[in-house]
Amino acid sequence: MKNIVFLSRLSTNIQQHWLTALKKALPNESIYLPEHLPHKQTTEVDIAIVANPDPSQLRQYPNLIWVQSLWAGIENILPMISNTDIKLVKLNDQYLANTMAESVLAWTLYLQRHMPQYRHQQLLQQWQPLKTVAAKDLTVSILGAGNLGTASLSLLNKLGYRLNCWSKTPKSMPNVQSYTGSDGLHQMLANTDVLISLLPLTPATNQFLNHQTLSKLKKGANVINFSRGAIIETSALVNLLNSKHLNHAVLDVFAHEPLSSQSPLWQHRNITILPHISAPTDVESTVILVADNIRRYRDISKIPAAVNVNQGY
Repeated sequence: MKNIVFLSRLSTNIQQHWLTALKKALPNESIYLPEHLPHKQTTEVDIAIVANPDPSQLRQYPNLIWVQSLWAGIENILPMISNTDIKLVKLNDQYLANTMAESVLAWTLYLQRHMPQYRHQQLLQQWQPLKTVAAKDLTVSILGAGNLGTASLSLLNKLGYRLNCWSKTPKSMPNVQSYTGSDGLHQMLANTDVLISLLPLTPATNQFLNHQTLSKLKKGANVINFSRGAIIETSALVNLLNSKHLNHAVLDVFAHEPLSSQSPLWQHRNITILPHISAPTDVESTVILVADNIRRYRDISKIPAAVNVNQGY
């Protein structure tokens, strides 16, 4: 009988909640926390379910075949499996994609309707209406056109925004201008009012939004980062906000989380800080998807579509 190990750095209560839900969905499987798995049975583990684990834990299971992540982000696990035959499956949940799309729309509206400025005016007791910008006159550009990006563009499209996307390969979506490559990126940025990063974190995207790229944005543009903190060179972002080349930034992710209470970002008038809430993983929908993946593997030995280790996604 094969075993499944559940590896995470979640709090005890949250970890137990996940474990209970997984066991209920997979009653014929033996799912263990690592501390409860007898040492002699580690060689019988062929699947690991992970939620931001200590990647070195994977070394303990010599016959591991594939890893199912409960998160969409998998950059911390990749180095541990890059020189192995282990397959890594990231979360590709439509519920998660829809949740991200809602956040993209919400915070685009937040910027479109001048909410940061009105909040500041309230603190100063100022009554000053600002010019309303219609959706049809606002260009929203998304970096990354995978499952999350596609869902976000689809929702924005319903409200009539001018839409762009930038990705490694061309995309074909109704009412969306697709860009690729360095020249395409610069062309897109020059015409962007709201730039949204949904890029995966890879060696190629680390510090992708640096001074060189951010300065290509049109004057007065806004930035939303819902991907990973390391995508943005924070000092460059702050400098361009201070110089008024950029208008506002909404940051949901940071290189180190939670964000230190000593960080000057908290006090910056033109930065909105969120506690990594743009697309939380839903336990119910995720467990259904993971259980289906594992049952299919047991039935026909088919591993779900795995991450391309060389590309990082």
